Amino acid sequence: MTEHIIAAWAEDIAVRTNGLEKRTPRGYRVDVHAVGPGVVYDSAGVRVTAFAVEHGTWREAYGYRFDTPDRSVVISGDTKPSENLVRAATGADVLVHEVYPAARMAANATESTPWPTYMREFHTSDVELGRLAERIRPKLVILSHIIRRGATDEEMLAAVRQSFDGRVVVGHDLERF
Repeated sequence: MTEHIIAAWAEDIAVRTNGLEKRTPRGYRVDVHAVGPGVVYDSAGVRVTAFAVEHGTWREAYGYRFDTPDRSVVISGDTKPSENLVRAATGADVLVHEVYPAARMAANATESTPWPTYMREFHTSDVELGRLAERIRPKLVILSHIIRRGATDEEMLAAVRQSFDGRVVVGHDLERF
């Protein structure tokens, strides 16, 4: 896939490296490392472990757990509720998880739209996330990659809190925790 992307951008790269910009050809080099379940990085006190998640009909979809000597963070990736995620995230300090609003999806459902079925097979609702978080018990849950369907932060937080009594926030770009 990467070869095709580079081929698609070949003219742009040629103009920038051979033209007046004189960019270095090394700047456009791509080193791809395919990942699978297991440790994908382990250096300088940081270990990153990939774990399979369930994302509809995708054969390969992964979440990631980042462990350092003093903290652990799990990023769900796109996934419906998954036992593999529960196993990988248990004991983590922070869970960053994708989410969609169950109530809004149900309210907007019609017989002619596949969206509710698609969402259940590929993603996690706010209500489901609350149940997962209650089992995982992270110190902090951060809602991310939000498919809003018109829902407010408050609606989704309330839905998560129906099952999870820990700290939960809606993530925003550039925030630190």
